[in-house]
Amino acid sequence: MIVSRIIEVVMCVPTLILILALLAIIEQPTIWHMMAVIGCTGWTGIARLTRAEFLKLNQTEFVSASRALGYGPMRIVFRHILPNAMAPVLVPITFGIASAILIESGLRFLGFGTPPPNPSWGTLLQAGRSNLSMWWMTLYPGTAVFLAVLAYNLIGEGLQQATDPRLRSG
Repeated sequence: MIVSRIIEVVMCVPTLILILALLAIIEQPTIWHMMAVIGCTGWTGIARLTRAEFLKLNQTEFVSASRALGYGPMRIVFRHILPNAMAPVLVPITFGIASAILIESGLRFLGFGTPPPNPSWGTLLQAGRSNLSMWWMTLYPGTAVFLAVLAYNLIGEGLQQATDPRLRSG
């Protein structure tokens, strides 16, 4: 119950507002600061999904059979529930990584984020936008962002197809 309330409190804080507040407070922000804020606010959806999977699997027959055999709660969680809950949880994690890439590059494109000596695809896109005669300054960073996000999304889809027994052909 306490973890659920912590998750709800963290979900109330918008990531963008927290990043902007961090940039206003810290004198020399780095990419690590932005990644920490995105990570601290982005875990809540995965945590809720994991909790729901554990509660769903707790009602299955194999868990009831494990209890009937006299296994302890830790063995049931780590040997039976956790391996079965990992498949549906790994897929949204890859989508979360792709989302974090888009958030960081979008903030840097808008001019928020770490100072210019730090490299970012968003900074390169911003520089290319101001000089459209050099089209390659927007094409290559934009393509890199697109391919990185596409790669993580395809990894997530592949994990889903590999681990979801409902998608396997019999």
